[in-house]
Amino acid sequence: MRLPSSSATELTKPNLRHFLKTQDFTKQELEEILELMAMLKQARRDNAVPQLFKGKSVAMIFEQPSTRTRVSFETAATILGGHALFLSPKDIHLGAKESLEDTGRVLSRMVDVIMARVDEHDTVAGLAKYASVPVINGLCDWLHPTQIMADLFTMKEHLPEGKDLSDLTVAFVGDATNVASSLMFACTKFGMTFKHICPERFKAPQKWIDIALGNCETSGGKLVITDNTDEVAGCDIIVADSFYWFGQEDEKEIRLSTFIPEYVVTEAMMAKAGPNSMFMHCLPANDQRECTRGVMEADNSLIFDEAENRLTAQMALLVYFTHKDMAIPTPEVEAAHKEKIDKFLSAL
Repeated sequence: MRLPSSSATELTKPNLRHFLKTQDFTKQELEEILELMAMLKQARRDNAVPQLFKGKSVAMIFEQPSTRTRVSFETAATILGGHALFLSPKDIHLGAKESLEDTGRVLSRMVDVIMARVDEHDTVAGLAKYASVPVINGLCDWLHPTQIMADLFTMKEHLPEGKDLSDLTVAFVGDATNVASSLMFACTKFGMTFKHICPERFKAPQKWIDIALGNCETSGGKLVITDNTDEVAGCDIIVADSFYWFGQEDEKEIRLSTFIPEYVVTEAMMAKAGPNSMFMHCLPANDQRECTRGVMEADNSLIFDEAENRLTAQMALLVYFTHKDMAIPTPEVEAAHKEKIDKFLSAL
């Protein structure tokens, strides 16, 4: 008799959630992830990280190259006792010989988490639609939520005395990148003042502005969109990012000529921000383009703490989205399985 096959829906866990964008989570939930990050970072420093991903695997789909995303997820899985698989376009048939639907369903039968760093948001959203395991957005053309969890945590680690996250003023100087959008949403959700300082031609689209303003109504945050670099004055954090990215090579010259030199974060711009202002950048950074090497290497630069916290974020995300399904067998169950298998093997 042929048994009916199980559908993806039948396999979906009741508590299944995906991490596609921070907007899908409340401020309290994001604070919980930040708190978990702090505990796991300290545990790593003490070489005492609990094996909370033991026996589990994360499939890492990469349509774009990466340093921090790949290394941080792979290392996080290993530290937590699990395993990571690197899947480039040469390794799988994503959206070509195999549909997103089938890819999501097949991987869900073999791994516990899917992380996708993709060209388009629709791709990672499509995987999430059909997957029965958590899908994490490792970057897409619209958002970079794992980077932003590292950024929020870095800000929290370096809070000015007497301030909370909600008291911060963050200025993003440059193009409307996926980091800009994600920071805009997260900062306004936490009640911060967020300034996007950029040429009028490359300012954040209205869709982003509407989302951020909605956050401000709830959180008490403030959003400023301006082309005036003098607005960095008094900001706690200055953030920079690339002026062009994959798929924008044909705009390279016009972008560079529009942004440089006015929107390059220099020592002079940091001085204008104030003596207590700090610098952040998701990296890789093109020094002498969006920022200077002097700014990157200054005492108030947080870029390498920020990079390290990508690992902190990935550890927390892998645990946060799988801990409810973590089945810990009793010694009796383990012994019973071992006895049964040993008996079978000894008879071969």
